Amino acid sequence: MKYDLSRFAIVFLCCFLVGLTTNHYGLAFAVGLSLFIFWQYREFQKLLDWMKRRHESTGPEQKGLLNELCREIGFIKNRHNSREKKLGGFLKRFQKATSALPDAVIVLDFHGEINWANKKAEEYLGIKWPQDSGLRVNNLIRNPRLNEHLKVKPKALSKGVHINSPIKKEMLLEVRISPYGDRQKLLVARDVTTINKANQMRKDFIANASHELRTPLTVISGYLENFVDDELCPAEWLAYIRQMRTQTARMQNLIEDLLTLSTLEASEENVEKDVVRVPDMLATIYNEAKTLSGDMQHQIELQAEPSLYVYGSHAQLYSAFSNIVFNAIQYTAEHGLVQVRWFADEAGVHLEVTDNGLGIDEEHIPRLTERFYRIDEGRSREKGGTGLGLAIVKHVLAKHGGKLAIESKPGEGSKFTCNLPRSRIVQIEPVKLRA
Repeated sequence: MKYDLSRFAIVFLCCFLVGLTTNHYGLAFAVGLSLFIFWQYREFQKLLDWMKRRHESTGPEQKGLLNELCREIGFIKNRHNSREKKLGGFLKRFQKATSALPDAVIVLDFHGEINWANKKAEEYLGIKWPQDSGLRVNNLIRNPRLNEHLKVKPKALSKGVHINSPIKKEMLLEVRISPYGDRQKLLVARDVTTINKANQMRKDFIANASHELRTPLTVISGYLENFVDDELCPAEWLAYIRQMRTQTARMQNLIEDLLTLSTLEASEENVEKDVVRVPDMLATIYNEAKTLSGDMQHQIELQAEPSLYVYGSHAQLYSAFSNIVFNAIQYTAEHGLVQVRWFADEAGVHLEVTDNGLGIDEEHIPRLTERFYRIDEGRSREKGGTGLGLAIVKHVLAKHGGKLAIESKPGEGSKFTCNLPRSRIVQIEPVKLRA
């Protein structure tokens, strides 16, 4: 700063001396200041030329304020170059890592245009990089399910869709889209052909085995029933025959539940949109629960909004709702209270079943919907449970876009809530709840 002031002072003094000599002060100052401004312009021009040459770190030799300015700009340029190299290294490592992945990875911008793709994207989806850069992915892959999935706002853990590869029709791909970077999307396609075949074989085996077992069990059950009704049957055999009939009935229930699960898994499509009169269904379940309670004489209360119907499958919802209510009856002590509520609110429509039974430890709650998971195997078998009821409930609700919520504490009872979205509601009128 001092150097610049000294330089300006020298120019001013020279102009004054020239004006004093020639007696033309104005002209002397005009010419002197014009030359000074032109010189300053040339110095700024050198600075601009150096800034345009990005690879040069050393600025032009200048003194004063311009020298300080060159030093600061040089520092910023060096820091920028260092960051650029570091980011370039990160990008190269990212590309190498994604290229080594067994999945197809595609980076899309906000409009669905391709910004980058790895090698597997060409093998699975036919997308070539960099030839297809800037093209919309839905123009290259003509698949309605994928196009609908692309329109959905991506979440951190989005639910994927299954499509057949446009390159290999026998290959099944699971496609997931997640948010990435600044308004970008990350499309990941995974080959699930082998997994899908294994799952299909498992489903087919369960379905076929269940069908094959159903016929002989029916025959055995019929013969056992005839033995009990036969007057010639020795009395000492009756206890054994009744036990066999109980176990046969348990096996038949297990097979029916396995077939129900197999049917639910086999259908990937959404459930039919029939109008289900849930209040009437719950009235039927209420009467069946009374019969199931029998000598236990449970106190069962039903509250249901009479005009609250939903779209869905009557058979599936009956299976889910009856499972929840009958479980409450089976695992509540005699004279216990079981409350059933069917209502709607801002969050959706709900079936809430509350009991004052033994309750469940918190550690078991996350696993209750697993197949064959039992808290107390002896008690479950004694009650005739198959270990598949809540798994069926979970699948049915998932088919209807809903979820099962479980709250329970040991000694305080349990509350099972089937939550369905408001989009399932057919009609709802603000009426008083009835018992």
